[in-house]
Amino acid sequence: MTPEARAYSQTLGEEHSIWFKISPFLSADDPMGVLMKLLRRRGGCVPITMREEKIYLLSEIAHIRHVLVDHVDNYAKYFDGLKPIFGKAMITVDGVLWQKVRKPQQPYFHPHVYADYLPYLLIAVRARMDQWAKLAAAGETVEALEQTWSLAADMICRALFDREVPFNPTAVFSAVKAYTDVANHRSVRLKKVAGGLQEVSADEAPAQAIGAWLTLPEAVIGAPPWQARENTLLKMMQSAEADPDMPAWDHQQVMDEIKQYLWAGTETTALTLGWALYLLSQHPEVAEGIRREGEQVYGDRDPTPEDIERLSYTRSVMLETLRLYPPAWALIRTAVADDEIAGHKVKAGDRIVLSPYAVHHDARYWDEPEAFRPERFAPGSMQKRAKYSYLPFGAGKRFCLGGQLAQVEVVLALTLLLRRFRPRYIGQVPAPIAASVTLMPRFGLPFKLEQLS
Repeated sequence: MTPEARAYSQTLGEEHSIWFKISPFLSADDPMGVLMKLLRRRGGCVPITMREEKIYLLSEIAHIRHVLVDHVDNYAKYFDGLKPIFGKAMITVDGVLWQKVRKPQQPYFHPHVYADYLPYLLIAVRARMDQWAKLAAAGETVEALEQTWSLAADMICRALFDREVPFNPTAVFSAVKAYTDVANHRSVRLKKVAGGLQEVSADEAPAQAIGAWLTLPEAVIGAPPWQARENTLLKMMQSAEADPDMPAWDHQQVMDEIKQYLWAGTETTALTLGWALYLLSQHPEVAEGIRREGEQVYGDRDPTPEDIERLSYTRSVMLETLRLYPPAWALIRTAVADDEIAGHKVKAGDRIVLSPYAVHHDARYWDEPEAFRPERFAPGSMQKRAKYSYLPFGAGKRFCLGGQLAQVEVVLALTLLLRRFRPRYIGQVPAPIAASVTLMPRFGLPFKLEQLS
């Protein structure tokens, strides 16, 4: 383990982490059900006092608008527990530094550039289809999230970095799971409290995850260019590092941004695809609708950017999946100034936990909120929806920069994979949820793959 990884490992199990403080909800058999009942009983605002710290669990649209939009400067992003993973990447910083880091990256996520990315995304999906054909022929059981995470990492590396994946994506996915599993951090914390752990061992699962994760940026930078493209996000970041007029961009900034895209830029896509395959296995008629749409829109050729725009039914399936299973089930902020929410006096330093999951499952905003109904997102339906009732990528100025690219990736993958395969979920129904940093299936998503003629 490198000195950097060792230093970060010693921060594991710190008592100030909000994930420990809300762990009683997360450790329940049905964590989201417990959260929803608590929020409904307390009118969408649950203040919790733990020692000298106060936490507010919020699920009202008015609260979300208050924190993310109307009084956004009163609240800073909370990513203390992920600093070992993201460092000072755009996802973790605020204020002037955030603006300086985000601005040069924005052009690489403008919708007009996605047409340029499409050929590289197609190559990644085709490679995954070839892998699935072998798995289907062998009759092997596959873990859906290992597959979708590997695919998402391949798409990011090819499109943004001009690299073939220079690491074992299955091993990296295992590291992601180990680090985001709150139970692993809780285990380290209990050992510290008991006095038996003076130094966090490199053998602890989250420590191993940190060690593995910190090797990835240099692996990407050191890998040979795939197609020697000049206009890529990686090239931009390296040029910024060399530009004396951009002091915010040192080598560590480049490293941290790469880590951000390899985690946050893959996990949303991977989880959305995984949960979509699970839902489609339970609703084969919807899967058939995706296949029919693909046949009608692009037939036997590769889909074009215009075709992707026309795949409205497939997009509706993706959007409904994000409603039922938003990867970021909680948006956490720290108050940096005194404020008032729902009659409660919020003090600087208080933690705010906003729950997109609770809003997405609220019967005041959604008919039959627990039902899988892609038609909710048919063209024109957005006009009928309450603002801030749908938050898969957040809201306000910190709206996820890569959210639209993730949607393109998911639509492309769904339309192509389902044209060739019928994935059959063989796990527990309904699939139990593990609410860690993201909304994960507690026991994974095991599938059998059937190749279609």
